[in-house]
Amino acid sequence: MFPPPPAAATMGASPADSRRPRGAGALAHAVREVRGTAVLNAVFFAIVVIAFAVAAFRQVTYSGADPTPMAALSEAMIVAAKDSVTLAIGLVGVMSLFLGLMKVAEAGGLLVIIAKVVRPLMTRLFPDVPGDHPAMGAMIMNISANVLGLGNAATPFGIRAMQELDKLNPHKGTASNSMALFLAINTSAVTLLPSGVVALRASLGSSDPAGIIPTTLVATICSTTVAIIAAKTYQRFSPLPPAPEPGADGEAPAASQEAPTDDGAAPGDSGAYPAWVSFLVLACVLALVPLTVVFGQAIAPWMVPGIVVGLLTFGVLRGVRVYEVLVEGAKDGFQVALRIIPYLVAILVAVAMFRASGALDLLIRPLGAVTNLFGMPPEALPMAILRPLSGSGAYGVMVGIMSDPATGPDTYTGYLVSTLQGSTETTFYVLAVYFGAVQIRRVRHALAAGLTADLAGIIAAVAICSLLFT
Repeated sequence: MFPPPPAAATMGASPADSRRPRGAGALAHAVREVRGTAVLNAVFFAIVVIAFAVAAFRQVTYSGADPTPMAALSEAMIVAAKDSVTLAIGLVGVMSLFLGLMKVAEAGGLLVIIAKVVRPLMTRLFPDVPGDHPAMGAMIMNISANVLGLGNAATPFGIRAMQELDKLNPHKGTASNSMALFLAINTSAVTLLPSGVVALRASLGSSDPAGIIPTTLVATICSTTVAIIAAKTYQRFSPLPPAPEPGADGEAPAASQEAPTDDGAAPGDSGAYPAWVSFLVLACVLALVPLTVVFGQAIAPWMVPGIVVGLLTFGVLRGVRVYEVLVEGAKDGFQVALRIIPYLVAILVAVAMFRASGALDLLIRPLGAVTNLFGMPPEALPMAILRPLSGSGAYGVMVGIMSDPATGPDTYTGYLVSTLQGSTETTFYVLAVYFGAVQIRRVRHALAAGLTADLAGIIAAVAICSLLFT
């Protein structure tokens, strides 16, 4: 982490090392690097050590039948490592499809059009990203997919956005302010239609499966607002190192790495539609909210096929050779899947250890008595704790609660866990996948902003469910 001795500067030092500030500036840069990695390292190590300590204590005092606590911990680690690879491989198909569609949309100029429409808002949120850069279009597509509850479709768009943001990032391996803000928004994105949870509630016999749509909308609006405020606030306490000199070591400045846009506009050009167009489009989107609440269950099955047909039709109308372009874009899915496997293994194994060791249960018992006073029943507490850590773990808790006749889908607890599942994202998973795709090791304030948004979403979900269902 600290600057190498002078000899290192002439013995295979990388260009990135040679651009680092010298003297006192080098020490400050090293301290910032340590800060950037300290949080994630501390969280990961703490989860593993606590899990091992709890399992070891239970092993020493254990007198029951097999499997022993330590054997259960070992099995959970091996299974989680295998499942992480299986999960990454399972994402290949989905990512290939939607990255291919993204390529078609980009080739046809759709991302430029959308970016121009929402540029007045997005440029205020992301002042470091040119309004017509491909990163802006990819972020918009990702946020749009999350708004519609299409988590699998949102992931490829989010990865593409991170790849494009990395082109604008002069500090490779360190999350930029735009990356951290985008991740925070992604983990808390406003959701109009949590289609997957609605479908699950219907399959479990709920009399009102779409009843969580308004509660999810309120919770995600609150969490997204807090995510933006938190990211903007925390970045002041996590400054970036000094930017490298333009042209240092023969490299072009970061701005020259920006991808050209489809309409030929330079990244610095405004290229935005008039403000009234943006506000008109925003008004139309807001008008869809009541329609989504009323007809959400009927609309849900049409969304993914509609997106596929719509993007391909747009490409054809714009003269794009859709098959060839889609196949070319789909190739990235395989490469991305290979890059994210190590990150998934680390995160999912740590979470599995925490659950299998019994540490999660020890955390829930004292907290449940307190949170019950504020509208969070002990049965739902594991869901709130696991949601930022493990999507599959939280999903399992939700299914178990709603399958139990005592706490079915239409009880207060059932509505609450459904809202939690539909209104927050798996922060550690998103961090591992998105940052892993561009080899970000120093996450800076991204994790803190994401967890703050998660907490806001949990509080908002409890508040709105208490208001509507008690």
